[in-house]
Amino acid sequence: MSAHDFEFTAIDGKLLRLADFRGKAVLVVNTASQCGLTPQYAGLQKLWESYRDKGLVVLGVPSNDFGGQEPGSEAEIRSFCDTRYRVTFPMTAKYPVIGAEAHPFYRWAEGEAGEAGAPKWNFHKFLVGPDGALAGVFGSRAAPDAPDLVAAIEDTLAGC
Repeated sequence: MSAHDFEFTAIDGKLLRLADFRGKAVLVVNTASQCGLTPQYAGLQKLWESYRDKGLVVLGVPSNDFGGQEPGSEAEIRSFCDTRYRVTFPMTAKYPVIGAEAHPFYRWAEGEAGEAGAPKWNFHKFLVGPDGALAGVFGSRAAPDAPDLVAAIEDTLAGC
């Protein structure tokens, strides 16, 4: 099993298959609009703009799992991201990312990374390689421009 076996509903209601990103690196990030880490949207957008032509996809997964910090509807989330951060990277509908109700991708990723790799808060990052294998895990406090995250993205893109 790999990340390519999973699909989400996009924030606009369309089907979003991770298999469609085969051959690319994908940074999957659980997001929230009312979190102290919400300014990471700006850095994620910058990563997307800097690396998308080299094969990186940033995928935002809104979740209300931590502190109820994503209470809005998909339309409200999209509007917030558009107006506050001019987000153009793909986003999914809102999903649970922890516990028994977690989206299957998150259950798989936790299984691959171990319990220590499971999201503990908003803006947890999973890096998926072009083959669909988990290539890295970065906690919420890892800023999108953190040297170790950028190095992992560049290393992963070298395999694209």
